[in-house]
Amino acid sequence: MVLYDTQEACIGGLNEELIFSARLDNLGMSYCSIHGLINSLSSPSALENERSIRLVSLFDHEEIGSNTAQGADSNFLPAVIRRLSIIGSDSDDQTVYEQALAKSFLVSADMAHSVNPNYASKYEPDHKPEMNKGTVIKVNANARYATNSPGIVLFQEVARRGHVPLQLFVVRNDSSCGSTIGPMLAAALGARTLDLGNAQLSMHSIRETGGVYDVDYGTKLFESFFEHFSELENMIIVD
Repeated sequence: MVLYDTQEACIGGLNEELIFSARLDNLGMSYCSIHGLINSLSSPSALENERSIRLVSLFDHEEIGSNTAQGADSNFLPAVIRRLSIIGSDSDDQTVYEQALAKSFLVSADMAHSVNPNYASKYEPDHKPEMNKGTVIKVNANARYATNSPGIVLFQEVARRGHVPLQLFVVRNDSSCGSTIGPMLAAALGARTLDLGNAQLSMHSIRETGGVYDVDYGTKLFESFFEHFSELENMIIVD
């Protein structure tokens, strides 16, 4: 039996601080990234000193492995980046695509699990993501997420400039965790990558629960990333 929620999304909670909707995973982060990109271009002079190409790529079939023509394991994103990388470049340079990837930063944005009050003991004391407390950076030593230290430093500064809170989540060593398309794309592209997402409950149910304020936080985080990445990326030095 397959169940499907026919109700429209709605706002609820004691202070109307929660969103109840189907498919928050991953329409939530898709919404934040698209609107963050749009907002970053609101000023007529937004691209005057821009050295990077601002790009959002949305994929199908993440929950079934991404190995489809529309999935992240296809050649869609590499093909788009390859075509974009030759714009304004010397056509005789055979490494322009690889140079573009080396200068790029990939944000794998997929909703995160909020701490479940029924299973709070399953979380590390200082790593309990909460709804409406800001977007969650996801870390895993087994590379189930692609986050690394330079990426965390970068996004902490992005969040500071965007005036939004940020959370950090590391799964307990004796617990397993899901994964995202982040490690897959990081391996395929060789680009610097970070995994993040807004916290939610009831992930993969027919009606999920998320935080109202996190939508605004996530959108502003992406807006700040697009606006400041070209400046900040030269300041993150790995020695």
